[in-house]
Amino acid sequence: MAKSALLVMDVQQGIVDRLNEDTDYLPRLAGAVDAARAAGVPVIHVVIGFRAGHPEVSSRNKSFERLAGGAAGGGFAEGDPDARIHPSVAPGPGDIVVTKKRVSAFAGSDLDMVLRAGGVDTLVLAGIATSGVVLSTVRQAADLDFALVVLADGCLDADPEVHRVLTEKVFTRQADVIGVDDWIGTLRK
Repeated sequence: MAKSALLVMDVQQGIVDRLNEDTDYLPRLAGAVDAARAAGVPVIHVVIGFRAGHPEVSSRNKSFERLAGGAAGGGFAEGDPDARIHPSVAPGPGDIVVTKKRVSAFAGSDLDMVLRAGGVDTLVLAGIATSGVVLSTVRQAADLDFALVVLADGCLDADPEVHRVLTEKVFTRQADVIGVDDWIGTLRK
């Protein structure tokens, strides 16, 4: 029998603040989190986080090098308020928080170990950004032989067209892509 886990990825204060145009996003995602908990589906929060001084960030990595060299001494380091999980989907009792060091939820984290130890074989993915953590995690999780569900409206991207192409054309090759309400409906069966 399949065992699923809901991955809520990069829904951190500093990321949400940059993409706050969809006012229904956080309540919708919170509904998915609440439904997962009620159904006994593990909720795993995946966050980007670095040590003070960003020793994990190479100057060759364009994305993260800019982040490490931020005006306030670097972003998403220990103690940075922007690194906190957004309160709308804050971890509850029994939720797991996994810290990653790159774009994919698996890169530089112990996510694979946590999933395998828990007998999880199906991942339900949601998060910010569709073209970042969701895309990278779909690709890597598929290569690791996990079954995949992407919550299309549980993902958010700065570019709506990129989000559309990914959820309608790209992800469907490796995942079932459904809406949050439809996924919640499958939990009630």
